[in-house]
Amino acid sequence: MTGPIPTPYGGTVPVLRLGHVLLVTFQGDLHDSQAEQLQQDISEAAADNRISGVVLDLSGVEIVDSFLGRVIGDIAAKTRLLAAETVVAGMRPAVAITLVELGLTLPGLRTALSTEQAMHLLDHASVSPRPGRTRQESP
Repeated sequence: MTGPIPTPYGGTVPVLRLGHVLLVTFQGDLHDSQAEQLQQDISEAAADNRISGVVLDLSGVEIVDSFLGRVIGDIAAKTRLLAAETVVAGMRPAVAITLVELGLTLPGLRTALSTEQAMHLLDHASVSPRPGRTRQESP
């Protein structure tokens, strides 16, 4: 099943389901209430739809602050607890530099240059077992 995940805050951050992956596209500023709702929407979608991965597309983000960095880290931590991997895609060099200068290195978070590469990473990651998932053994 592919399609949008309904978001009650008016779709400021589109969340699309592509198979077993959620694609979240950041497009500009994110306010506190929107961030909280987005985190809840992603967590619920990951739990309800057996999502194996989340791609956070930051290609539309030109400026990042500590709030957005924390939101990205929180989303990754929550999805990891729900046995899904998060990949940040399309981060501009200035955004990466700012995150490092703010001390937000986001350990354990994978990155890709494009959404296509992020999807490729998640496809290959689903072949091997990930922490938090139980592996079924052959009888």
